[in-house]
This record gives sequence, structure tokens and C-alpha cells, in this order.
Amino acid sequence: MENPPSARRAAPAEVDLVATIFGLALAQDPLWSRALRTLPLEQRAPLWHLFVEGGIRHSWTWLADGGAAASVWIPPGETELGPEQEAQVDEFALQLGPGEADFRELLSRFDAAHPHAEPHYYLSLLGTHPEHRGRGTGMWLLAHDLALIDAEHHAAYLESSNPRNDARYRSVGFEPVGEFSYPGNGPVVTTMWRLPR
Repeated sequence: MENPPSARRAAPAEVDLVATIFGLALAQDPLWSRALRTLPLEQRAPLWHLFVEGGIRHSWTWLADGGAAASVWIPPGETELGPEQEAQVDEFALQLGPGEADFRELLSRFDAAHPHAEPHYYLSLLGTHPEHRGRGTGMWLLAHDLALIDAEHHAAYLESSNPRNDARYRSVGFEPVGEFSYPGNGPVVTTMWRLPR
């Protein structure tokens, strides 16, 4: 990129902005488009709002200039959602109709796959606004975040919900450590780990 953006921590008042970025970025994601297929795009927004709200309380949610990309990290020892958000995700699932059981099972598979033996930063969400795709902004933001994590000498973990991104994650030091799929042999999620630097 000719002019790499700068990044800053998102403020709690920017939950809606960050959630909008993820809603647009993940609209065509193989996993999430399948899991949320019974809802139109505008009715999926509350889910991303809850995950951003849960993550932003840790002050590790980052925004690239102009809202071009965003990332939500959960620091070592912290939870992705608070009790209030967990309850609201449970309520959200009720809106999925015939997709509710699979959605709940998918969340259970995320939880089961998550490692707990070693402290690490967890990349809950990473997305680029569709108007800024193809410019390397998302990977620039990821590299920015990883440099901060490296300064603390921590490991990092993520789940790749789109196989097209696996090579990108490998290029910055993540290695596949496992996988699981959406219920019924649906899209595959690759779990990836990055050793401390």
C-alpha cells in the first residue's frame, strides 16, 4: 500500500461503527452466511453488535483510519462476552427459526476448539469494509496488532472461517492446529495458533 493507514483503539461509543464494518465484511463469509441464512442482512447486525460490545470493554478493539478495517482481540485471561452479552446471544438465536439448533451447536464447537493451556490473545473478529477491500488494509491492521502482541511476548489464536484467508494468516506466523465444521458437514473452520515472539 502506498499510504498505510494508522490504527487506533476504538472507543466504547464506536460499537455501532465497528459492528457495521463486521456486518458488511462477513456478509458473504462461507461460515457466517450459512449460519445466519434465515435472517436478512439488517437483522444480523445485533449479533455483531454483541460481539463488539463484549470485546471493546477490554480496550483491544482497533480501527484503521476511516473505518477501513477493524479487529477485536480478547486479551489473555479475559472472556469474549460478558454475562449480559451471553444472554443476548442466546435470545438472538431464537430468531433463527430452523437454523437455531445448528447455530447453537456451532457456538459450542467454537468453545470446544478454543485452547486454554497457554495465555494468548484471541482474535475474535477481523474485517475490512467492502469499500476498502483489495488494498491490504486488513492485513496491515493484523500486522499492526501482532506487533503489539509480540512486544508482550504472547501467543495468538484465531479461527479462520474462510479457507481463502488461511494462507494470509500463515504469512504472518499462524499455523493450523485443528478444524471443525458447521453442523451437517458445512463450511470448515480452521483453528490457528501463533507462537510468542
